[in-house]
Amino acid sequence: MNKFTFNISLSVLNHLGRNLYRSFITVLGEAVSNSWDAEADNVWIYLNREENFLVIKDDGNGMDENDFQSKFLKIGYSKRKDGETKTPNKDRPYIGRKGIGKLALLSCAERISVISKTNDTEFIGGIIDNSGLDQAIEDDLTPQEYPLETLDYNIFDKYSENLKKGTIIYFDQIQDGIKNTEEYLKKVIALYFRFSLLDDKFNIFFNDEPITIDSLDSLADSTQFLWKINISNDPFVLNKLLSNQHLKSSKTIDSSVIKSGFIGSVIKPRNLKILTTEEKVGIDLFVNGRLREKDLLKHIPSARIAESYLYGQIHCNFLDDEIDRFTSSREGIVSDDALFQKILAELKSIIAVIIDDWDKWRIDLRQDGDSENPRISKKERKSRELFNTIADDFVLPKGSENYDKVEDWIKKLANDAQFNFSSYGECFISENLLRNFITEEKIELSDRAKSDITEYKLREERNKNIANLSIELRQGESDLSYLDMDGLANLVDKPSDPIKEAGIARDAKEYKPVRDALAHTALLTELAKLRLTSTYENIKARIKSILND
Repeated sequence: MNKFTFNISLSVLNHLGRNLYRSFITVLGEAVSNSWDAEADNVWIYLNREENFLVIKDDGNGMDENDFQSKFLKIGYSKRKDGETKTPNKDRPYIGRKGIGKLALLSCAERISVISKTNDTEFIGGIIDNSGLDQAIEDDLTPQEYPLETLDYNIFDKYSENLKKGTIIYFDQIQDGIKNTEEYLKKVIALYFRFSLLDDKFNIFFNDEPITIDSLDSLADSTQFLWKINISNDPFVLNKLLSNQHLKSSKTIDSSVIKSGFIGSVIKPRNLKILTTEEKVGIDLFVNGRLREKDLLKHIPSARIAESYLYGQIHCNFLDDEIDRFTSSREGIVSDDALFQKILAELKSIIAVIIDDWDKWRIDLRQDGDSENPRISKKERKSRELFNTIADDFVLPKGSENYDKVEDWIKKLANDAQFNFSSYGECFISENLLRNFITEEKIELSDRAKSDITEYKLREERNKNIANLSIELRQGESDLSYLDMDGLANLVDKPSDPIKEAGIARDAKEYKPVRDALAHTALLTELAKLRLTSTYENIKARIKSILND
């Protein structure tokens, strides 16, 4: 009886993922991850925009002929098949899992040339031509019927010199061209490839320039607040954020679920844009130094204002266990994974703390906070925002001798201004509503009101003469503008027995001295604030009732 074996068509490459990889950064990530797994100390990335090619080179263990055929070209080969989770010599956690990540390397260029060598062998390799591979797939060939093309070693001369061991991949004619600028790519590599957190001897170079956290200086300079999650040894946090003069406040949040990480808040949301692109830095999830899920907040949106200011990195290496939690495209984590959902739930509670801190810290800096935070009332918040806007006109130029002193004075006025501004607004609205009501109802002025108006007019005229003013100060011809709450209340709602009956006039007597102090921009005592607030609540209720009836 004949022995039967599987015969797999090359079309399986497309179904497995050759066309799943849409991000150029993902392709870089797969190549750098392969170098990490190969125990390289250095990875060099060379980009030529004019000739449209990319070269990725490492000094890892390299491959001999058998490794190249049975490992690199074997789709589905996994380094973990024998239960190994770390590299043999450097004890690094393996990044690769399914052995299909190399399909990303086939997705971004017309031709991919690969050479590799170990300490004991010469360079070997081959060419994968995507146009030829497409034809082989159309002809339904098997892998055995599609041999790789013969290499032109000359294209590697510039890169292979003095390389004792390692691998070089030459991507010729990048699909759709190289659209990203060098500055963009350097910043993204510094941001998203954090392998050095696990092994500080691992280096990445871009066109021979070392990629360091210095590429993230603009982001660090824009960071206003910082929340560390547990103890962090991240040099970006320690050497850039915490030492940055622009950082105003920081805090450590303990977590038993998320092992380490940080979340920062920038001064303005536009600071999160990566250079001039529309891509924004978000709160991202890393596993063993590699970006695994971008923008975690999209899974737990709350639509709070603070979220548009936040970015950060959450490190959860424990996600790399015996269960494969990553999508086929390797560009994310399976969304319904139970452990991933546990991380999201923890992050949601952390974000709630951060949003509350953010609101407090922003207000302390005389900046707008979170308008949806019920910590302070909407009225108080708007009063504070108005104060901040007006106070900005009085801030001295930085470097001025009295800059710090005036800043301190303004800061100390903020809480009182929050109360006084809203209280003045209440006074302004309520008294003018009463004036309109008196006019509408044609209520006659009392003898006392007439006497008070005459006195106020004479006083105003004397003051105008002293100031040499001939203009009219008050709108309209109504004498009611000379009456305050006490005078208006006696016309509208004066109880016959103030002891037994409620009325605006009764409350207005108590309201008047505090109102006068307020109108003269005095800083009120806490007891005066309480008295003014409670009295005004009574007045407001009576006015609404009168207007409604």
